[in-house]
Amino acid sequence: MNNIYDNDAFFDAYAQMDRSRKGLSGAGEWHQLKPLFPDLEGKAVLDLGCGYGWHCRYAAECGASRVMGIDLSENMIRKAKETNGDARIRYEVCGLEEYEYPADTYDCVISNLVLHYVENLNEVYRKVHQTLKQNGIFLFNIEHPVFTGSVNQSWICDENGRALYWPVDNYFYPGERETNFLGQRVLKQHHTLTQILGGLLECGFAIEAVEEAMPPQDMMELPGMEDEMRRPMMLLVRAAKRDGGFSE
Repeated sequence: MNNIYDNDAFFDAYAQMDRSRKGLSGAGEWHQLKPLFPDLEGKAVLDLGCGYGWHCRYAAECGASRVMGIDLSENMIRKAKETNGDARIRYEVCGLEEYEYPADTYDCVISNLVLHYVENLNEVYRKVHQTLKQNGIFLFNIEHPVFTGSVNQSWICDENGRALYWPVDNYFYPGERETNFLGQRVLKQHHTLTQILGGLLECGFAIEAVEEAMPPQDMMELPGMEDEMRRPMMLLVRAAKRDGGFSE
């Protein structure tokens, strides 16, 4: 898993994004992700790739007894401690592929916009399944395969810069994809929908909810937001360590 977030130029540009400056209210997917959270009162929560720690803070505000936030980026962990510190939250510089995943420890594992940097999803799924308690919830947001399977993750535009269509190519060939994000060369991993969802089933999870993120109505007037309705950018998934059914 590569770490672009300790590149100072990239991190400075990331800090200017709405989701960095405004927190969860500035994240276009939050209105759909928030309802998927289970009851966190008195629960133990693990955040894989916690970034600024916004979801860790949310878990603490919801009454979680303890929260562990890990991130490969030293910049992210430093910012999380500064911005979203709490006595119940522990932050640690650690990649999600290297974390120890103690067995039967957490009631909820969160991962927001990180898994598309991971080559072997099933390896992470198995570790998450191991660390969850029975009936525990795995809630994640990953870039949609229509987005990662595109050409340079950008629209094909006309001579006036108007978006004509979103190109998807080599969809059934998973693996590394290169794109330009915030002025930097960024490497991501493309996974098909079958790999993302089927892998959860292979690793023993029961899938409880699947949603494709759409911008909320109050963001539709922002530049480019209308085009976000033309193709999905994110995939939200809730899965449980148990046999079928939807738990509260």
